[in-house]
Amino acid sequence: MAPKRIAVTGVAGFIGSNLADRLLNDGHEVIGIDNLAYGVREQIPQGVDVRLVDIRDPKLSEHLRNVDAIFHLAAKNCIADCQDDPIETSDINVTGTVKVFDAARRAGVTRIIYAESSAVYEGSTLLPTPESDVHPESFYAVSKAAGMLFAEAYRRFHGIETTALRYFCVYGPRQDFRRTIPPVMSAFILTLLKGERPTIYGTGGKRRDFVYVDDVNDFHLRCLDDERTIGNVYNIGSGVNYSVYEIYQHIAALLGTNIEPEMKPDLPGEAELTLADIGAARALGWEARVDLDEGLRRSVAYIKREVLEGR
Repeated sequence: MAPKRIAVTGVAGFIGSNLADRLLNDGHEVIGIDNLAYGVREQIPQGVDVRLVDIRDPKLSEHLRNVDAIFHLAAKNCIADCQDDPIETSDINVTGTVKVFDAARRAGVTRIIYAESSAVYEGSTLLPTPESDVHPESFYAVSKAAGMLFAEAYRRFHGIETTALRYFCVYGPRQDFRRTIPPVMSAFILTLLKGERPTIYGTGGKRRDFVYVDDVNDFHLRCLDDERTIGNVYNIGSGVNYSVYEIYQHIAALLGTNIEPEMKPDLPGEAELTLADIGAARALGWEARVDLDEGLRRSVAYIKREVLEGR
């Protein structure tokens, strides 16, 4: 793949910072866009041309000049926080996305790979869920569905070449443990390593399709070079799901601990089951290759080294 000049919004976040690493390693130039509202400055890899700017900034297009493609990953994405503040959720996830697309139009950028979410399937009863069965319920999911409609309109009226990626439960190094309700992988690992009881909301029976961040970035890089991805939507998951309690058991066994979780009332707005139909991504030759045990080992090693020992 010939080197490109790539912009990544949300570059200080979990997926964005890992993606920037991969892009740099492949010889690409990376323009990193982030206002650090949710991301962490120290996570941005050396070599990124960092622009500390909000995606809603009227001058965003100035940072996108001469860019070959944009990965738009910036978002407000903690479901509990989104439920508490639908106005800010709409402002960041809908208005912000529109402003990224319009800034791209004004800067002459025609290729955008952008993050949707498996949350748009919250009301679906089809498992595994295909890309066609969209039923958003939570404010977060609705904001992502609205962004999807605007992206399609920019494709239709302004010729923006889009690829939409619906991530399932992505995990791995740099996963955000600072959220109001942290993702289960990082939350369980961190609390158990500290000798504390992890929290499970509800019965622990909710099942999730977990996919390791390196596998997600394999597909990101494919989108840069494979024209078949243009104009399409892809589920990015593993095609396998585990219950939240099973994840706790896997991590506890890996760490050799018998600390029992604390059970708290269920959280509103979350799907009971997620399972990706990854047929469309597989048709391009992609599939998740890092299994759960290996992904958890890598995640534990990162949290020990960078979070606990790094403090």
